[in-house]
Amino acid sequence: MTAAPLSARAVSTVALIGGLLCAIAGCGTGTSASSASAEGTGAKSAPAQSRAAWQEPAAYTYTLRSSEGERALIGAFRITVRDGAVAEAVGLDDSGRRVVEGFADAVPTIGELLDELAQARRDGADTAEAQYAADGHPVRISLDWEESAIDDEAVYVISAYEPADGQVARPSPCFDTPLC
Repeated sequence: MTAAPLSARAVSTVALIGGLLCAIAGCGTGTSASSASAEGTGAKSAPAQSRAAWQEPAAYTYTLRSSEGERALIGAFRITVRDGAVAEAVGLDDSGRRVVEGFADAVPTIGELLDELAQARRDGADTAEAQYAADGHPVRISLDWEESAIDDEAVYVISAYEPADGQVARPSPCFDTPLC
């Protein structure tokens, strides 16, 4: 695989950020969920675990492994969120370090990943699946906008989630709805 020139990566980053911003508006209609659960996490698929049980805290840390597709956000990261925004991102592998050095703004909060999932569902993506931990936070999000397209997939694996006590950023736009 050949590395994309910087300008192509910049365009990918802008597209990702634009998609995330558009996702803030609401929920989709997709109900697809992966049947496999993350080993040892107590993860459940979307129909079995309501997202309404979890609110994104204003402060937390988590590890993100982002893979699949031709996108700027590929790699492993340790992310610290404060006041509802990414305050620090550390690349844990070569790809992650490149993203942090060149496109730090592309590193998302968990809420932004859920917004991307909601946008994919609204857009009628072929795959828009999530698995949730017992406390309601997502542990895996799988997206594929077009089944026949090459390299438009995204897989996000969330681990080592540690909320700071007593802080909540914003409720999910999907609370109490069966659509998310």
